[in-house]
This record gives sequence, structure tokens and C-alpha cells, in this order.
Amino acid sequence: MKPALSGAFETPDTKRRYVRRLFATIADRYDFITRFLSFGRDRKWKVRLVDLAGVERGWRALDLACGTGDIGFEIARRGASVVGIDITLRMIELARQKTTPNDGTTWAVGDMMALPVSAGMFDLVTTGYGLRNVPDLPGALREIHRALRAGGLLCALDFDRPETPWIRAVYLAYLTAVGSGLGWALHRDPDTYRYIPASIRRYPGSRGVADLMRAAGFVDVRPIPVLGGFMAIHVARKGTS
Repeated sequence: MKPALSGAFETPDTKRRYVRRLFATIADRYDFITRFLSFGRDRKWKVRLVDLAGVERGWRALDLACGTGDIGFEIARRGASVVGIDITLRMIELARQKTTPNDGTTWAVGDMMALPVSAGMFDLVTTGYGLRNVPDLPGALREIHRALRAGGLLCALDFDRPETPWIRAVYLAYLTAVGSGLGWALHRDPDTYRYIPASIRRYPGSRGVADLMRAAGFVDVRPIPVLGGFMAIHVARKGTS
């Protein structure tokens, strides 16, 4: 039985179980949904994230909540080797279907809360829409920090939570209305994409995420507004000390 959205955020464990079930349900429509909700700009935002990372040939990169691989493939095109990890098997299967021989990508099922990688292994960690969905954001940031080498970069793209109350209210009402329609049309369940505004309501927003990154040990933290502040890219560096 599918868990109710109303109880999805009660504890870290209920959120973990809800998110796993949700993304297994939507995996085959994931690319369409991200394009639709971003007015077709999702791809450009991901390219901008990779531009901000300043990827160098020979880097080792880890793309978390990798979905079907958009960010990972863009990094690999710039000469880095990429490991993409997602908690949803179907997402990994779809990413593998896009893979070509010797393109520098590897895909695996894994949990952002307990990364199956050695400490200091990566020059770059990226995630698109990943931080908002973890059950324990401070814990996930600590894991990312552990995976990076000293001086390594974290670059993360996600929805933001506008600080102005009336703008936030209109934004969330829009996402709720559109999400309800899409959920019914695609899955006969309006709650499917109502999860997005529900998760944004509980998300600390770009400033709050930046503070959590600093608390996890990151330095040079920069939240960069996207789409007039409705989205944000965070760039942060692991200190060298």
C-alpha cells in the first residue's frame, strides 16, 4: 500500500520510505516532469551547474541522486570520470541505457546517507534535486564532505523556498495545482507531484542550506539564484585544513 503524503515527513524514516516509493513510481516519466516544471530550462540549469564547477580533464566526479544521468553525462563530456548514484534502481537502468562505450560514466544504486565510496575519493560532487529529498540533510552533507578530497567542490541544484511570504504562497500554490493535475493525468494520483511543494515547505531555502553546508565543514559557500530565486545552485568547497 502506498504511504500517504500527509505522513511522509513525520520522521526521517517515513520520508526515506516515501521518497523511495515515489521515485520508483515516476522514474520513467522523470525527464518529462523535470522539463515540464522548469518550462524547458532544466537542461540549461544543469549545464550551468557544470560550468560553475569548472570541470577539469582527469577529475573524478560523483553525481548523487543522478536520475537518468543528465549532469553526469555533461561532466563526462568535459573529460572527467563520473560515478552516478541513485537510490532508485529504475533511474540507474535508464541512465545505463544512455551510456556509450568508454564514455567515462559508471552507474550504481546507492544511498546518499551512506555512500559506498572511500573518504577523499572525489574532486567534485554534484546533485540535481537531491538535497531536498534526503531524510537528514545535515547528515547527507557530512557524507558528501567525507567523499570529497581537500579542496574538492560540491555543486547542487534544487528548488528554492522564496523568503517573501506572498511570493512563496503563490509559488507553492502554483506547484500544488500543476502537480495535482500532472499526478492525476500520469498516475491517477494527485499526490504524486504534490510532494514537490510539500518538500519545499519543509526545506530551509538557499540561505539555510548554505548555513548547513558551512556547519558540515564547507567553505566558500555560494548560493546562486536561478529563475529569479525560485531555484538555486549552491557551490561550496571542502577546506584544505
